[in-house]
Amino acid sequence: MPEQFCDVGRDITLCYETFGDPADPTVLLIMGLATQMIAWHEDFCRELAGRGFQVVRFDNRDIGRSTHMKGRPPTVPQLLMRSKRAAGYTLAAMAADTAGLLRTLDLGPAHVVGASMGGMIAQTLAAFHPEHVSSLVSIMSNTGSLRNGQPSPRLMPSFLRRPPHDREEYVAQVQRVFEAIGSSGLPRDGDDIRTLAEASFDRNHDPAGPGRQLAAIIASGDRTAELRGITVPTLVIHGTADHLVAPSGGRATARAIPGARLLMIEGMGHDLPRVIWPQVIDGIVETAARAEEPRAPGASAPASLQG
Repeated sequence: MPEQFCDVGRDITLCYETFGDPADPTVLLIMGLATQMIAWHEDFCRELAGRGFQVVRFDNRDIGRSTHMKGRPPTVPQLLMRSKRAAGYTLAAMAADTAGLLRTLDLGPAHVVGASMGGMIAQTLAAFHPEHVSSLVSIMSNTGSLRNGQPSPRLMPSFLRRPPHDREEYVAQVQRVFEAIGSSGLPRDGDDIRTLAEASFDRNHDPAGPGRQLAAIIASGDRTAELRGITVPTLVIHGTADHLVAPSGGRATARAIPGARLLMIEGMGHDLPRVIWPQVIDGIVETAARAEEPRAPGASAPASLQG
């Protein structure tokens, strides 16, 4: 279905797209920092829809064709100093946007899947808006604690470069970033990355948006206590070769969420190459099925599993 727009309140409009039968249960896909909804590849969305779901992907605020916020973005020194005053909003506000989308379109409760910052938003949605969430899959994300899930210092120069305004420079920078953070131990399709970068630039290019999103992550701090209140069936997926969000971030997330299961994918970095789609899609489907299982009164949640 073509891209559509939904007013979710607080002067925020989100751009979204759907795949599959609207009569099927909804899987909502939330993408990460500085990344548009099209990073959930159409082929991935269609494969997931083919498993019996209506799949919805959308642009977060400050990216793609959703509302872009006003005001100066945070400076590099503010980000390096982790200044919370530099943020115009938090992950809680982004989760409220997502809840507004589900509520306005009458899509919930949904099976919610988030990658990277999208995982943080999905976690926050499940913690503060549980009525909209049937199950949760958090991919290559963390708890916000500085004790785990931190990036490799060697990646910092890639993320502190001045955002390019030229299309070819933008595409080249995206390719460099994926080369640094991607799955070094698994086959990757360079054409997919270039196509994504070109399409993202053409849809909308706002160099200030990613800084505001990063400031929102910083301002939200350690969310471990919030995660302990999540009650829906949860799967945490993380790569053993993730240099942007260290694998300890996934393990800490699984420990924090009661009953969460942990799937570590060998060789996976901070990306979603096609070769791991079967594992990810199977995980989403299995976690959604757990949400449909009746739980006996007083029964305890299953222990966390490492796969």
